[in-house]
Amino acid sequence: MIGPGTGVRVYLACGATDMRKGIAGLSALAQEVLRQKPTSGAVFAFRGRKGDRLKLLYWDGQGFCLYYKVLERGRFPWPNTKAGVARLTSAQLAMLWEGIDWRRPDWGAPPARVG
Repeated sequence: MIGPGTGVRVYLACGATDMRKGIAGLSALAQEVLRQKPTSGAVFAFRGRKGDRLKLLYWDGQGFCLYYKVLERGRFPWPNTKAGVARLTSAQLAMLWEGIDWRRPDWGAPPARVG
């Protein structure tokens, strides 16, 4: 994914977001609902009502970047929390963008030791 890279702070807006919102509307949500400065360099993630649409808002130092992805099949995994906001690592963001359930990655059992 083109974007912020590793080590970036990621905030998810829990619940559904109106996907008609653009940069101005999403940056207002980041400030008012998530209580974060939109130009802080963090990534703000928003999911649509059906769960198949995801928007990421990111300030790169020169302007806002808006990434938008619509899944052909399935839904983006999203937390069920009353807090209104959840934090992710940059690795979890990469999994989210690919549609992988970042909440329970299946890394498999470690290989058995012989000997």
